[in-house]
Amino acid sequence: MRAFLAIVKREFFSYFVSPLGYLVLTSFLLVSGWVFMVLVGALNSPETPRMALMSTFFTNVFQWIFLMLVSAIIAMRLLTEERRSGSIETLLTAPVSEATVVSAKFAGAWCFFLFLFVPTALYPLLLSRFGGLDMGPVLAGYLGIALVGALFISAGTFASALTKNQIVAAILAFVLILGTFIIGVARDFLPFPGMRDALSYLNILEHMDDFSRGIVDTRRILYVVSTVVFFLFLSTRALEANKGR
Repeated sequence: MRAFLAIVKREFFSYFVSPLGYLVLTSFLLVSGWVFMVLVGALNSPETPRMALMSTFFTNVFQWIFLMLVSAIIAMRLLTEERRSGSIETLLTAPVSEATVVSAKFAGAWCFFLFLFVPTALYPLLLSRFGGLDMGPVLAGYLGIALVGALFISAGTFASALTKNQIVAAILAFVLILGTFIIGVARDFLPFPGMRDALSYLNILEHMDDFSRGIVDTRRILYVVSTVVFFLFLSTRALEANKGR
């Protein structure tokens, strides 16, 4: 556990000693602030409930596509940099398993992803001053962001385990993340109702719509957790296969 926490801490703080981390943070704050400003302008009416604004903030497609790109950039260096520099060999010769390295690096990157959303906590606080705002759905919305973010970062972790090139890892990560997003949306084009119902549980936008309305469905949580575990398992096997290369 001590080794796990040490790697998590090292990975998390590494984003703050790199220009990339500040670029990601600044870009995210600019985009999320712009999205919030546009939504306030579009819904600036006394009749519009404040929860409608926060729900749209959690579910708008533009912001989620941007988050896919951000997640790919955050995760692209997790294992590629270690493998390229050769430091992964030193790390793995310590009494630490490949699974511990992968899970700790994932956790460090995920913590940085969550850190991006800390300033956005001001949005519901500002809205609550101008009208009633149920904090239950807001907290559920942030829970949904944390879960989907974990899915995106785990896919990026797997991509970074497959190559030593960060650009290739970022592209591959974005393709994997986009695939997890599209597979649920594709249900609308299927002719079979049974398959559409099955794929509805894979639709990330439906996940976020439920969370933004305060509905915490354990089936959605189970899907995300199982997918994260699957990607981390693949990452561990890829790291083991490439050990010594």
